[in-house]
Amino acid sequence: MTCATPTTMTPPTESHAQRAGRMPRFERRVLLGGLLVAAPAWLLVGALLLSGPWNVTLRWALLIVAAVVTLWLARWHHRRVSYPLYTLSSLLEALRQGDYSLRGASNSVLGDVIYDINALAERLQHERLEFEESSYLLGKTLAALDSAVFVFDSERRLRLANPAAQQLLDASRDRVFGRTAAELGLESLLDGPDTQLLARTFPGRNGRFEVRQAALRSGGRGGRLLVINDVGRVLREEERQAWQRLLRVLGHEVNNSLAPIQSMAGTLATLVAREPLPDDWREDFQGGLELIGHRAEALGRFLSSYSRLARLPPPQPRPLDLAALVGKLAKLEQRLPVRVEPGESLAVQADADQLEQALINLLHNAVEAALTTGGEVRVRWHREAGRAIVAVEDDGPGPPSSENLFVPFFTTKPGGSGIGLALAQQIAEAHEGGVSLLARDDAPGAVASLWLPLPPV
Repeated sequence: MTCATPTTMTPPTESHAQRAGRMPRFERRVLLGGLLVAAPAWLLVGALLLSGPWNVTLRWALLIVAAVVTLWLARWHHRRVSYPLYTLSSLLEALRQGDYSLRGASNSVLGDVIYDINALAERLQHERLEFEESSYLLGKTLAALDSAVFVFDSERRLRLANPAAQQLLDASRDRVFGRTAAELGLESLLDGPDTQLLARTFPGRNGRFEVRQAALRSGGRGGRLLVINDVGRVLREEERQAWQRLLRVLGHEVNNSLAPIQSMAGTLATLVAREPLPDDWREDFQGGLELIGHRAEALGRFLSSYSRLARLPPPQPRPLDLAALVGKLAKLEQRLPVRVEPGESLAVQADADQLEQALINLLHNAVEAALTTGGEVRVRWHREAGRAIVAVEDDGPGPPSSENLFVPFFTTKPGGSGIGLALAQQIAEAHEGGVSLLARDDAPGAVASLWLPLPPV
């Protein structure tokens, strides 16, 4: 991953030589302060000398003692004041240089100030550690993305590019970093809409790409984030998996029909080759041909169902009253009475023929499940989050535990075509809706739900 350190403006600071030049003046002031601390002692000595008859020896001894005490007090004052200030200056210099590991002793006259600076250094060190960990995590995340990520500054020069971006441009970090979007051939993408899907040829790859861009702001300056995702590869993988599923189902159904046809053809060929023919050869021949015809008819129905699923025309929406539609479809089922639970009046925009076919498939499956247990089937509808939901509930054994319920031609019922749920889902999705089949929570059985968007009020 390629990244750049942002340029920051630092306030002008004095040099070490300038600070060193000021230190003697500071020390002289500290020493003068020490002498002032000893002023009471000199006043006391003067009072003693003036108050009584002192000989010369005693006078000089008293003056020497006063001078020694004065120098000692000045030195003590210098050490007590200047050393904490030196420590404070060193700590501040370390913070200015970005070194947060130094700590100062807080048992001095400036103990509270040094304690606060130690706490500040510890906090800055913790924040730096968090920042470095976040930067490392961001770098690893960008490196693991399959999408190409580009970050441009205000002058549209590249400041960050993950490995996928370098592969897309078929260039190393040194060749792309710092170059403008125009030089990289990405200027048109930054000038285009925020989200677009297009076919394009890049130096490292060609195909269909989803391009997204957004504005950035760092250090008071603007920039652009550009993300390019190769959707062609994803679509090809999904298409390959869909073809594999379809071929498995087609192969299964075709083999189920061709195997008995091949076996019966071999049996009839053996029968014809016998001399003399048996007396019941006509009955055997007729039965074999009927079996071949039956399997060929079943195979034709299967292919017809596939054609019907594959050639579903686009819906022609028009206003439909959901209550009237559900009531009419419930009366079509003759094997088992379907109970229609009353609901609010809802009008949807849908293709009447296609929506009827989808609901008929859901009702057909629910009735077949309820007949196995002697239960009943109920239909209800309601409004939820801007959608009209039709729920078909049965008292059957419940849906099979399989992830292929909506895969075309997948069925767990003997003689089933495997297109009922798939066709209902395709119709619902063509209306910007969907279909689900779940087990009931309160009792055995299943709930098949079909939802469609409601027109805005």
